[in-house]
Amino acid sequence: MNLVVVGLGYVGLPLAVAAAKSGHIVFGYDINIEKISGLKSGQSFIPEISMEELKELQSNGQISFSSELVKQSEKTIYIIAVPTPLDLDKKPNLTMLENACKSIAKVVEDDCLIINESTSYIGTLRDLIKPIIDNQSKLRTLKYAVAPERIDPGNKKWFIKNTPRVISGITDEAKKEALVFYRQFCDEIHEVSTPEVAEAAKLLENSFRQVNIALVNELAKISDKLNFSTHEAVMAAATKPFGFMPFYPSIGVGGHCIPVDPSYLNYSAEIVGVDAKFIKLANQINSSMPKVIKERVKDYLGGDLTGKQVQIAGISYKPDISDLRESPALDLIKELETAGAIVSWHDPFVNEYNGKYSMKLSSNIDLGLIITPHSQIDFTIWKKTNVKVLDLSANSDNHGWPKFL
Repeated sequence: MNLVVVGLGYVGLPLAVAAAKSGHIVFGYDINIEKISGLKSGQSFIPEISMEELKELQSNGQISFSSELVKQSEKTIYIIAVPTPLDLDKKPNLTMLENACKSIAKVVEDDCLIINESTSYIGTLRDLIKPIIDNQSKLRTLKYAVAPERIDPGNKKWFIKNTPRVISGITDEAKKEALVFYRQFCDEIHEVSTPEVAEAAKLLENSFRQVNIALVNELAKISDKLNFSTHEAVMAAATKPFGFMPFYPSIGVGGHCIPVDPSYLNYSAEIVGVDAKFIKLANQINSSMPKVIKERVKDYLGGDLTGKQVQIAGISYKPDISDLRESPALDLIKELETAGAIVSWHDPFVNEYNGKYSMKLSSNIDLGLIITPHSQIDFTIWKKTNVKVLDLSANSDNHGWPKFL
C-alpha cells in the first residue's frame, strides 16, 4: 500500500524511512523546497538516518520526496506529521496542520486512511482534521485515526521500532487499519478506546515532565538560599526504590514537546471551562528560569555583568542534536546580553545562530557556562586554566565542576 507522509521533520522523516523499510512505497511531502532537494541528494538532518540509507531507499523505489502533493493511483494512507508550535501568546498555532489538511483534501481518494501524528489539543482529529478534509474533499468514506508521535531526537535507546505506540480511530475500521499499519514496524502497540484518549495521553506524558522539572527548579531556588546542592538532594531522594523519579534542575525546558504540550493541555482545559492552574504555574516557573539564572550569574561575578566575557558550551535544547526549538539557552543569551555581558558560544552541532557563529572554547573569558554538554565538546582548555565555570546542565553527569543549581 502507498503511504504519503505530510511533513518531513524530526517526526515525519524517521516515520517515512521506517515505513519504507517495512515494504511500503512512501512519498514524502514537505513545503520546504530546500529540504526536499537535500533529501533527494541523500542529505539527512537526523543523525539516526544516514546518507547511504536515504540513497538506497530512493534507488530501490521505496521512497521519494517532493514539494508537490499529487493524487495517488491506488489506495493510500496519509500521515500528518507537521509542526504544531505556539504563537507569541503561547496559544496553539495550527496553521501548518490546517494547511496540511487542505492539501490532503485536494488529492485524497475514497476509502483512504488519514492518520494524525502531530501533537495538538484534545479533540483535534474529530473536531478539526476530519471536518476540514471531509468538507473540502466532499468525500464521506474517509477513515481517520491518531497515533501521537513519540520521537526523542538523539536518543540511542528508544526509537520508532521499540517505543510503544498509542493508537485509536474515529471508527473501529479506521483503528484496525492503523493497527495493521503500525504493527509492521513497531514492536508494541497500545490500543485505546477513542482518539481523545490518545491525544490526552500524549499531552499528559510531557506535562508530567514539565511539572516535575518545575518542582526541582523551585527546589533549586530554595537550595540557593539555604546553601545546599539541589542535585545532591535529588540523587539522595532517588535512592528510594519506589514512588520517586529523578528530575534535575535546569535553565528551562526546550524542544518540540515539553515547552509546548502542556500549553495544548491547558488549551484543551480552556475549551471545556477548566482552569488548569497547576499546568500554567509549571509553565511560568520553567519559562522564568533564564532570568533567575542571569541574576545568580550576576551575583557570582560580583553583582555586575557589564563587559564580562561569558562563553556558553552548547546552545541546542539537548545533547548531540542541532535542534534549537524553544532552547532556553537562547533566552539566557538574551538575558545576559541585556545585562551587559559579552556572550559567545561553542556548539559543534550549531554553526550559526542569529548572525553569530560557534567559537572554540576559550580561556580568555570571565565565565564559562555548561548548558548543553554535547559528547563532542572537549572541556580540556577550561580544565587546564583557571577559568571560572558553572555547570548548569540538566543531568547527573560530572563534567569536571560541581553543579551550580
